[in-house]
Amino acid sequence: MKETEVRRRSFLSRLAMLGAAGAIGPRAQAEAHREAGKEGYRLPDYACAQDYRTLKQSSYDRTGGNADAWPVAAGATREIFRATGPGVITHIWFTIAAHSGFHLKEIVLRIYWDGESKPSVETPIGDFFGLNLGEYKLYQSAFMNCSSMRALNCYFKMPFRQAARITVTNEGSSGVGAFYSNIDYQLVPALPENSLYFHAQYRQATPAKAVEYAPGAPQLNKDGKDNYVFMESRGRGHLMGVTLGVLQNAAGWFGEGDEMIFIDDDALPSINGTGTEDYFCGAWDFEGTPFAHLYNGAPLISSPELAGGRYCLYRWHADNPVAFQRYVRYTIEHGHANDRSDNFFSVAYWYQTRPYTDFPPLPPLSERIPRPTA
Repeated sequence: MKETEVRRRSFLSRLAMLGAAGAIGPRAQAEAHREAGKEGYRLPDYACAQDYRTLKQSSYDRTGGNADAWPVAAGATREIFRATGPGVITHIWFTIAAHSGFHLKEIVLRIYWDGESKPSVETPIGDFFGLNLGEYKLYQSAFMNCSSMRALNCYFKMPFRQAARITVTNEGSSGVGAFYSNIDYQLVPALPENSLYFHAQYRQATPAKAVEYAPGAPQLNKDGKDNYVFMESRGRGHLMGVTLGVLQNAAGWFGEGDEMIFIDDDALPSINGTGTEDYFCGAWDFEGTPFAHLYNGAPLISSPELAGGRYCLYRWHADNPVAFQRYVRYTIEHGHANDRSDNFFSVAYWYQTRPYTDFPPLPPLSERIPRPTA
């Protein structure tokens, strides 16, 4: 029996005896409050003593001046963070000054855990922060935000046991004049045994090709084989959510597609939803109204339901992370039963027990720029 349970039962027994004897006076009441305080009251973490070391790595001017940013030449890769563990990255902040209007798509963010040669995070930098169509849009959510005017913030906790490394690569044809970076982290005595590694994977379909149905034939989709795939992984972990940009290639409502999540079985989905706007926790085509909440949002809605219409969406599963033990495939239909051919750009976010690096190749820059597809 746990020591706390022994103390609780002992205390209750003494209290019962005092009550039976009619002796619950001020002294006994004070003892009761003291015992209850030991076992029942909980302070928030920030009001308790901490045993970690708080650190930051940033782009500050090493000469003591005010040139607090790094240039990143065309084609260059810059390492912006390196640490040995155990530790936890707690916050990432970037802001970027670049002449190219496509720099959110041109700059690629990669994060490597524990000396792995391949990244567990690989995505254009704008997509990572939920700006999946390459343009800035102010919004606030639990894990990502774009603050006024072009400040990018991530609050996902990212534990590492041995080492962490972060790079940015400028795949554009012109240099980035100033890349500002602040990465907050903690070094800890040890991580819990059940700590998981953070992952983020970029995918796109330009377009997600429509399934052709014979005139009058029913449009049915039970196995999800033609769905758009946000991510696929093997191992044990849980999904935390997705950001999605959609560029419509035709008029009409793009969002009749259901999410389908395959968990530990690649034959049939374990989770099957009722529509795209429903999955992103909106309703009725969003009625063309942008919104941004703690766990869900559509901060960008432009020319809704028209050819050229643009949407940026996010959904976080912090209320109920989607757990998998061996395998997961995270998908959504593009239109009802995949009957539409719109352009999709997404980043899926998840944790798993070992660093997973078996990502599909990152599409070339020319294909990442959002343009309508004929």
